[in-house]
Amino acid sequence: MSKRPPPDPVAVLRGHRASVMDACFHPSENLLFTGSADGELRIWDTVQHRTMASAWVHSAAHGIICVATSPLIGDNKVVSQGKDGTVKCWDLEDGGLSRVPSLTIRTNCYHFCKLSLMKKPSASARQSEVRDTADTESCSTLQEGEHIEGPKYVAMAGEQSSEVEIWDLNTAERFAQLPQCSPNQATKGRGMCMAVQAFLPSESQGFLNVLAGYEDGSIVWWDLRNPGVPLTCAKYHSEPVLSLCVDGSCSGGISGSADDKIVMFTLDHSLGSCVVKKENSLERPGIAGTSIRSDGKIAATAGWDHRVRIYNYRKGNALAILKYHHATCNGVTFSSDSKLMASTSEDTTVALWELYPPRSTI
Repeated sequence: MSKRPPPDPVAVLRGHRASVMDACFHPSENLLFTGSADGELRIWDTVQHRTMASAWVHSAAHGIICVATSPLIGDNKVVSQGKDGTVKCWDLEDGGLSRVPSLTIRTNCYHFCKLSLMKKPSASARQSEVRDTADTESCSTLQEGEHIEGPKYVAMAGEQSSEVEIWDLNTAERFAQLPQCSPNQATKGRGMCMAVQAFLPSESQGFLNVLAGYEDGSIVWWDLRNPGVPLTCAKYHSEPVLSLCVDGSCSGGISGSADDKIVMFTLDHSLGSCVVKKENSLERPGIAGTSIRSDGKIAATAGWDHRVRIYNYRKGNALAILKYHHATCNGVTFSSDSKLMASTSEDTTVALWELYPPRSTI
C-alpha cells in the first residue's frame, strides 16, 4: 500500500434524505443518477456538483435498491428497481425524468438483490489488454447505436428466491429463468440469490451468460445455451455473496460478501471454469458493492465499515482505503471515461472521487 495519504473526495453531493442505495453514471454525459431508500431518484451534474432533477419513482415504504444505465439500452434511459416488486425504465427529457416510466416490469420479487443490465466486452477493455494504455474515449463512440437493435436483457433474482430471471426491456416479458426447470435440491440448497451480473462474452456466440451469487457463499456461472445446468459452481465465500462485477472484457471479475475477504477471479470460457486470481483479506467483514473501471485497471469495493477500498485489478493488490463516509457504504461505480468514481452511503451522501486518472488520449 502506498505511504501517501488517501485522497479526499473532489465533491460531496448532499440532498437525499435517506440512505443512498445505489448510483450510476450516464453513459456519455456528465450526469450521475442516485437512488435512495425512500424512493427518490436524483440526477446530478457531475461538473457543477448540483441536483439537476429529482423524482419519487418508488414508494417511500419500499424505496429504491438499484439504478442502472447502459449504452446498450439507449443513452437517455435509466432503470430503477424498487423493493416493491417493480422495475421501471425512464426516459430523460429536458434534463429530467419522463413523468411516467416508458416501461414497468412487475416482477413480484421482493428482496435486496440488485438487478443487472447486460454487459458486453467494451472497446476500451480490449485495447487495454492489448497494450497498457486504454483508449477509454473510444468505448462510448464505438458503442453508439448498439442499442438500436436486438433485445435489451436485464437479470434479477426471481420470484422464487433461489432462481435468476432474465427479462426483456423491449417487451416487459420474462425471457428465461435459471435453472429452467423447477429448482432442484442443489439450487435450493444454495439459498437465496443475493447478487447477479449478466454479460455477453464474445465466446458465447450471442448467448447471454449470468454470474449469480448465493446465500451459502457460492458463485454460479450460467450459459443460456444450457439453462438447466450451470457451467460451473465455485464457493469462495463462507457467507452470502452480496456483490458481483464482471470486468469490461468479460473475462473475469470481483466478488464481495458478508465474510472478511474480496475475491478476484478469471473466467475461462474454453473450460467453463472460474479460477481465483487473488484473495484479499479484510480487517472488518462485509462488502455491499463492487465495481471495476472500464479500462480494467482499477477495482473498488463499498464496505459495511464505512470504507471504500481501491485495488489494482490486474495485479490484485490493495492501493488505498478511502475514509469519508460515516455509515455503511452501499455502492461504488465508475464513469465510462474512467475519470470519476462515486460512492454511496447510509449517511445520505454521495462522494465523487478522482483516482489514478486514465492516460489521456490526444
